[in-house]
Amino acid sequence: MKNYGKAWVVLIVILVVVLLAGLVIFKWYISGYNRAVSLEQAVEQAQADIESNLQRRMDLVPQLVETVKGYAAYEKGLFENIAKSREKYFQAGTTAGKLEANNELGGFLSRLLMLQEKYPDLKANESFRDLQNQLEGTENRINVARIRYNDAAKQLNTYNREFFGSFFCKRAGVEQVEYFEATEKAKTEVPKVEF
Repeated sequence: MKNYGKAWVVLIVILVVVLLAGLVIFKWYISGYNRAVSLEQAVEQAQADIESNLQRRMDLVPQLVETVKGYAAYEKGLFENIAKSREKYFQAGTTAGKLEANNELGGFLSRLLMLQEKYPDLKANESFRDLQNQLEGTENRINVARIRYNDAAKQLNTYNREFFGSFFCKRAGVEQVEYFEATEKAKTEVPKVEF
């Protein structure tokens, strides 16, 4: 009878140890899975921040163009290219397409802003200065948002390549993401401003 009681105690101890080990493994699994999801959400949030700032830029452009049009009526080609770039942005179905349209627009905006050198009255125009300041602030926001996106992408990609991280990312359906990088054209060419 005494051996029978010892067997129950051993069985209960083994059962408690197995349950505790199961609980620890379950918490570890949930923690790793949640981290993968959290990192993916951080990347998506950073990407949304970039798109929000790009949208702000797109909203400022027509105002800036209208302000400049009165001073530079014969710069029709530039205005048409800006309009086409904006249209391309709004028609783009992917983030990559939107980024490409925005990069194209950036070159035209540089030309547009350089018109102030050609038209001194434009440089003194308060509306133009305000819009130029807003656009400059937006460009800074875009740059900061891109840096934050790349940081979030780095964290996700690193976790996705770690031994256990890759296991959890596969379980959560989280894949590596691409970093934001400047286009080859932007890396090698200095923007040309022609009048």
